[in-house]
Amino acid sequence: MKKYIIYLICATFLIASCNKEFTNPGSVDSDRALSSDKAITAVAIGLQRIYVSGRLGSLFNTSTISGFATNEVTLLNAGNLPELQLSTGGSSVDGTNSILSNLWTTSNKIIYDADLVIAGAANLGDKGYASGLIAYATLFKALSIGNMAMFWEKVPSSTGKNVAFIDRIDGYKLAVTAIDKALSAATASPISSSFNAAVPANLNLVNTLTALKARYLLFIGDYNNALTVANAVDLTKPCLLNFDAITLNPLFEVVTSTNNVYQPRDINLGLPTGLQPDANDKRIPFYTLLNTTIAPLVRLKSFYDNSTRSIPLILPGEIILIKAEANARKTPIDLGNSLIELNKVITKTPASDVVGVGADLPPLSGLSQLSLLDQIYKNRCIELYLSGLKLEDMRRFGRPIAERKRNFFPYPFKERDNNPNTPTDPTF
Repeated sequence: MKKYIIYLICATFLIASCNKEFTNPGSVDSDRALSSDKAITAVAIGLQRIYVSGRLGSLFNTSTISGFATNEVTLLNAGNLPELQLSTGGSSVDGTNSILSNLWTTSNKIIYDADLVIAGAANLGDKGYASGLIAYATLFKALSIGNMAMFWEKVPSSTGKNVAFIDRIDGYKLAVTAIDKALSAATASPISSSFNAAVPANLNLVNTLTALKARYLLFIGDYNNALTVANAVDLTKPCLLNFDAITLNPLFEVVTSTNNVYQPRDINLGLPTGLQPDANDKRIPFYTLLNTTIAPLVRLKSFYDNSTRSIPLILPGEIILIKAEANARKTPIDLGNSLIELNKVITKTPASDVVGVGADLPPLSGLSQLSLLDQIYKNRCIELYLSGLKLEDMRRFGRPIAERKRNFFPYPFKERDNNPNTPTDPTF
């Protein structure tokens, strides 16, 4: 069983590295859909490997694209041409950029495989095992749709040849719809213990999907529902991607261990004057390591300092800040509860956070709506450093264009060369 699963995972990963075209998963029939629980489980588990594996994986690429675009990181070696493009920004970034094309290809591959898993799981007799497969596949499908929506103005409506494109906000809505279906399946047939034993630990699927739904509801401006869903998330349950000696932490593997790609821009994490961290903010020494003798003087730490260190998919602080922002923007506005939630993040100690992120600062008081939103943005930038979310935050909070190097990205040439429906590239 284990050898069979490992074989299929490797095969799936190799396909993701090479294949440019996928057939339409929306038309999966009984002949093509996976039929055995072993085969479906193997492909499902392979989704996480595709998502995290080195330079090809979505995890490295989302952090890197957003990190350069928002000045979270600085380039160390101009010989890394894809990173040089992103570091320079503007028109220097084009459809040849391999970091962008890797994210695009990997995201579409994950969505395709996830749809196969979901279609196959629906035919299984063990509904508790099937709901686990659906939830697990949907998690990576929703992440992949959301990742494309963060960086491109329009996203594919499906996978395959000559697919149509939809607005990125509709992409987030598509991800939310997929999550709702998975949560409904898990409610109708609770995920079985046999399935939970087959997937990585520390990734409570219902809780993680609920948290991801809250994120995307916030991104589409559905503040009341974002607040309701965020309140349903259990902040004591970690949402982690685990690594081992075979599948290494990709940020450590590519960035920290080599010290030859990029590092944090500074101890202010690239934030401008007026929004820079408090000198006593304990999140700064959590995320950065100061070196007074050897350049670069500021180095990456936290979740990226070990080859087997787990990386959170969603931080507890993100969920609290979703509540703060939703309260500050919803109708009617609730500034009182917004401030309460913001102060939960500001006063949170590292010891009280399930993954050790804590500012441990005095609470704020007497803030206007504008000041509250500024503080929420500031704390999202610090609390969620290098999570890949900052570019989306910059647009949502109306930050000046001058603070970022791109607003949206050009479509990879491999898509444009093969799909006549590819939209026009953005000017910035």
